[in-house]
This record gives sequence, structure tokens and C-alpha cells, in this order.
Amino acid sequence: MAYDPYKALYLHIPFCVKRCGYCDFATSAVERDSPIIDEYVESLVMDIRRASREGKLGAIETVYLGGGTPSYIGMRRLSMLLYALSMSMHLEPEVECTMEANPESLTAPMVRDIWALGVNRLSLGVQSFDDEVLRILGRAHDAEAARAAVRAAQERFENVSVDLMCGIPGQSAESFAESMREAVALGANHVSVYPLTIEPHTPFDAAIMRGEMLEPDEDAEAAAMEEAQRILEDASFHRYEVASYARPGFESRHNTAYWTGKPYLGLGRSAVTMTQNAERRMRVQDGQVVDDLNARQMAAEDLMLGMRMARGVSDEQMEQAAAVIDGTAVGRKGGKASLEEVADRSAEEAGSVHAAFDELAVLGLAEHREGRWRPTDAGWLCGNELYGRLLDLAP
Repeated sequence: MAYDPYKALYLHIPFCVKRCGYCDFATSAVERDSPIIDEYVESLVMDIRRASREGKLGAIETVYLGGGTPSYIGMRRLSMLLYALSMSMHLEPEVECTMEANPESLTAPMVRDIWALGVNRLSLGVQSFDDEVLRILGRAHDAEAARAAVRAAQERFENVSVDLMCGIPGQSAESFAESMREAVALGANHVSVYPLTIEPHTPFDAAIMRGEMLEPDEDAEAAAMEEAQRILEDASFHRYEVASYARPGFESRHNTAYWTGKPYLGLGRSAVTMTQNAERRMRVQDGQVVDDLNARQMAAEDLMLGMRMARGVSDEQMEQAAAVIDGTAVGRKGGKASLEEVADRSAEEAGSVHAAFDELAVLGLAEHREGRWRPTDAGWLCGNELYGRLLDLAP
């Protein structure tokens, strides 16, 4: 059976001016004039052209240049990549083309040039507008450089996103809230908010093991996420995904493709490609299959991904998933079962899609209204419990 066409394209640029203490991405700190970067970019250009010849780029709706720090590699190399893209696919204005940039390497001429070459969305890795917090994180820029980068981006781009981080040891609640307010005041139209996670084998992990750094406080992170929601919603942003807020019309179409099960092609070192048809979904990284799902597991994953988003899962989507996962097409209206009703179900029925959503409602993690199941505020904060329950439908 043929696979569905790719709808999203991700290009990985694995180079930075320095590695941050919390980072476990496939990146490395390499001198800007290193031939290693030139060789990598030339190889990536060849990959783009090959993908085009093989017919893989004909249905692409979104492109994302991520990293690493794409802006770090400089305009000459970025021009090569973007020109190759424009020659290999329809890089029209209706195609969302995002590039990540860090404040220390984004310049006004670069803003003008990448705009002219087809980039129409900029995602800025700010993390904080507090110099002390940036020092703790080991970022290469200061707060003023972050402000200058946002202003420079806005010379051409209306669609500017700012990444901010909470739960950083040494970051006060007021410092985080002030960074949120600053992102709004600067005119960003999209904000992503990430709690700091300590990944194994990173410098932050080692510092915690040595007792030189405190572990992130989960309660403080939860309070920060709630504060972010208050500040951003008061400023006319809406939360459309667990960590993403946007003004109307500025939601990330590329990231939404990931959360709605659209096939995507990843090019570059450690970039992941997801291929699928009605019976199988595979994720491949560096030539190795890292995920291989059957139809039942796909349906469960789609429910989980759907509940990452504010719009949640429709009754129709839930019934379709139940038909695949439970082998039944019972048309049952959604609603909140009582704790006693959930507890009284047989073991077989308790494993069903309907039972899972009823349990999530009893736990206060999901609610049913207007023909859809949606995450509650508690569901946002207890995502692992919510998502795990749905993935467990088809282990």
C-alpha cells in the first residue's frame, strides 16, 4: 500500500555558537567559518534536490528550519538552502516557512534577505528577558540583544514567535511574569512557554548530581504555566496547544501538522521523518526505524495528540478511534460518567476508548462540551497522566 504524501518539511541545522547547559538536541558548537558547516549545508542542499526528484516535496504545506541555530550559519549558507528550496518546491507565500533564530546571530540585513528568499515566520529563542536568568541558562545573548532581535524581526515579519522558559533554578515568579509581559509589549504574535526539563547527561544534570544546582520545582513550574496563561489570555492570545499561545491567525501550522498526524519529511542529521498510510505509521531517524505503529496504535496516538490541543477531539474522531481500537462502532454520545459507573465496568470495557475518556473526566483532566472532548486546565498541567491513559489504549 502506498504511503500518504508528506505535508511538512523539517530541515535540521545542528550548529550553535555554544551549547546551553540544558540542551540534549543533536547539535554542536562549531566555529562559524568551519568547513564542517559548509560540507553539511552542501549535503543538505543535495538532499533537498533528491527529495524533489523523488516527488516527495509536491504536497508540502509548511517548512521549518530548526536546530541548533539556523541564523548562526550566516546568510551565504542560508541563501544556498533557501534558493535550493525555492527551486525544488512551490515555496509560495501560502506555504508557511519558519526559521529559528537566536538573538546573538540575527541581524537586520539577514531579516531582509531571508524574507526576500521566502521565509515568512521567525521563531526567536529568547528564553528570558532577565540577564541573570540568561546567565544561569548559559545563553549567548543578553536581554537587550533579545529585545533588539524582536524589533529587527518586525522590520519585515508580522509572524514573529518568542520562546520563553519557566522553572529555571534561580528564576523568580516575578522574573518569569515580567518576561511574559515583555514579549507581549514587544508585539510578538506567538509565544511558546516551556518548563525546564533536566535531560540525562547534560551539564545541568551533572550540576544537580553534584549538588551545585537545585532541581526544577514542579509546583513552581505549574504556577508559572498558569501565570503565563493569565497574562497571555489577557493580551488576546489564545492557548491552542499545551505550550503554545497565539493571537488569532498566528498559530504555527507546521507544529499543528505534527499534532494532527500529518506525514512529515525530515532532512539533515537526526531529523525525523514520519510516513504513514491507513495501516502503518513509521518514524525514521538517521536511517533507523524508531517508531512503528499499527492501525490501533495510530488511532490511540492521534487521540493523545488531539488532546494536546485546545480544540481536543471531536465525538466523530473518538468514535472512529473506538471502531479501530475496540473493534466496535458503537455510537455513544460523550458525557461525564460518575465515579461509580467507571468503577463498575468490566475489565474489558474499562479498556475501551469511551471508558478512558470517562475516567479522564472523573479525574478532572478532560471535559465534554459542544460535541468535543477537550483538556481541562488540570489536564494541561497533568499532561503525562492524560496522554499516558490514551496511549495505553493500544500499547
